[in-house]
Amino acid sequence: MARVLVLLPARDFDPSEAAVSWRVLASAGHTVHFATPDGRPAVADDMMLTGRGLDPWGAIPLLRNLPLIGLLMRANRDAREAYAEMIADPNYLAPQRWDAVDPAAYDALLLPGGHRARGMRDYLESEILHDIVAHFFDAEKPVAAICHGVLLAARSRSKRTGRSVLRGYQTTALTWAFENRAWSVGRITRLWDPDYYRTYLEQSGQPKGFMSVQQEVTRALARPEDFRDVPRTDPHFRRKTSGLQRDSNDNATPAFVVRDRNYVSARWPGDAYTFAKTFAGMLKQQRSAA
Repeated sequence: MARVLVLLPARDFDPSEAAVSWRVLASAGHTVHFATPDGRPAVADDMMLTGRGLDPWGAIPLLRNLPLIGLLMRANRDAREAYAEMIADPNYLAPQRWDAVDPAAYDALLLPGGHRARGMRDYLESEILHDIVAHFFDAEKPVAAICHGVLLAARSRSKRTGRSVLRGYQTTALTWAFENRAWSVGRITRLWDPDYYRTYLEQSGQPKGFMSVQQEVTRALARPEDFRDVPRTDPHFRRKTSGLQRDSNDNATPAFVVRDRNYVSARWPGDAYTFAKTFAGMLKQQRSAA
């Protein structure tokens, strides 16, 4: 079975995208290893686990322990259970340092996302990680990226071409529709921190959405149409684009996942099961072919 490397920031990654993927891959018999900036176990975005801090009263010490809107926006029960299992895994508890990773020692790479700027910017801007990601693409090894993990891939440059490793691939990622919707809710429910859902904000003179994940990823591609979103002809278009329904181990209809050769991508935590199962299927196919 494959040795899969999962890259994580020190904190604030999305628990669903990492833990559901870990559960699916481990259940399929693959060995999942982790790497963090300092070699210590990473910590997920606590608001995505508890829901505390996502309501208008979230800044008030006692009232923040009574989430309402937060219960709807946090990771669902399946993902929280998977996270509790993942953080007890020996490989999770003993991650490598980013700068100690030998990418040649792994068969595949998985890049979870997360949006909280406090922890995710170090992950997205790391030249060490850019080099690791480039190794996997240049070697044509299997890579999976979801949400902001796609942005990390888009910023990684091939050693062969000097361009983004995603140039020439079709991909999806966190869409501007999803990012803008969450941002709009956050500006109402988190008045003291209205930009929680935006990792990067537009600067003076930049149009709205210019620094969104979708727009930055699209700028790295060979053609704008290589960024894929749910086609309106999809029979489950509304379920896939509502931002209210998530897939499960037994139900892929709310999910949207793109596979292009050795690369799998997805938009948000609501795609996590289908994303991970598609990646596990790719690994199985490659093993059979070998």
